[in-house]
Amino acid sequence: MTALPVTPDFKDTPYWWEASPLRDAAPEPLPEQADAVVVGTGFTGLSAALTLARRGTSTVVLDAEAPGFGASTRNSGMTAFLLPTKASALVSRFGEERGGAMQRAAVEAHDGLAELIADEGIACHFARCGRFVGAETPAHYERMAHELDLMARLAGVQGEMVPREAQGREIGSTHYHGGMLLTQAGALHPGLYHRGLLERAEAAGAQVHGHAPVLSVSRQGGGFRVQTARGAIAAETVIVATNGYTGPESPWLRRRIVPVGASVTVSEPVEPGLLESVLPTGRAMTDSKINIYSARRSPDGTRLQFAAARGLLMRDPRRKAAEVHRVLAAVFPQAAHLRIAFCWTGQMGFAFDRQPHIGARDGVRHAMGYCGSGVSMATWLGRKAALQSLSDPAGATPFDGLPFPTRPFYRGRPWFLPAAVRYYNWLDRRDRARAA
Repeated sequence: MTALPVTPDFKDTPYWWEASPLRDAAPEPLPEQADAVVVGTGFTGLSAALTLARRGTSTVVLDAEAPGFGASTRNSGMTAFLLPTKASALVSRFGEERGGAMQRAAVEAHDGLAELIADEGIACHFARCGRFVGAETPAHYERMAHELDLMARLAGVQGEMVPREAQGREIGSTHYHGGMLLTQAGALHPGLYHRGLLERAEAAGAQVHGHAPVLSVSRQGGGFRVQTARGAIAAETVIVATNGYTGPESPWLRRRIVPVGASVTVSEPVEPGLLESVLPTGRAMTDSKINIYSARRSPDGTRLQFAAARGLLMRDPRRKAAEVHRVLAAVFPQAAHLRIAFCWTGQMGFAFDRQPHIGARDGVRHAMGYCGSGVSMATWLGRKAALQSLSDPAGATPFDGLPFPTRPFYRGRPWFLPAAVRYYNWLDRRDRARAA
């Protein structure tokens, strides 16, 4: 049997937890009431809690697991101003005024993330390192050039197109047909960023409780009763911020969010010069496929991180790591000898219309549906949801009032996902074969 390309001390937990372990202390008693209850301790929930607490609102944040167990500490740590729906599609669907406002909101969210990290002094290795988006085919390159021109006109996005003959300055691979360079995109350590938000929310007075799964939210007088496995809390305001981890306690939202897994790997420490041969400028990398690949240097510059939608149905994390490694070796042959030290999965929250959503249903507020682009948008929409709950006009967003669609027979279990992933992978292979 061929040996799997993993290290002897391989872990199936996020690399980010090494520097920022989850807090898993013994549960403290829950309060009987609060002005606001936030469900979910990810970037959305903690941003909402920080905003509320600093406005003098007594706030309780609840999570079914340890705080930060979900996608906020499991993602790739890349930040940008790219919405799941391309700018041209936004303009086609909503018109230039609103579609342009959505694109500007994404830029505002990313700038706001940078300002928050700086103002709060959160040490999370945030840097505007830029991002190279590889074009899988020449046709993808032409479409990206159009999108970049449109984003620049609508929202002042800065970038340039890099033709195939020049892409070696950005990426040590011949896999792509040139690409788009976004100079203001960034990257951070999501575990340390999460811990910074958590600490500042608690310092502002918010109570954060892990291992308190919410069972139901119901009306009680003029407010709500939040029933958890550890007791009930009466609250005037409830904000649901569970995204890809939305469960049966929120059946209406669960029917509208598709949890999609992603596999992220981090290599063993690399030899001198390898990272420079893979990512010469230190920028992060994604590509133009439906099921994208992504790569970046670890924040300390010692390891290579690579993510791909591969091996998602495999139970053995080592074999899952081997599937991702196979793709890594195809894109970056010079890194094929590296072994995988960490491989983990997290659940992104996809909306059927590929739009982020913020709003309220029967008085219960929500913010979710980031479709894999959630670090800055989750932080921004969490704050906006909190401001909306306070009736502050500054909470307005161009995403307000969007219909939140579902599909017939969907109840929150994505039975169709394995077939969809295989189909999208087939489309990606077909496009590449046609361009060969």
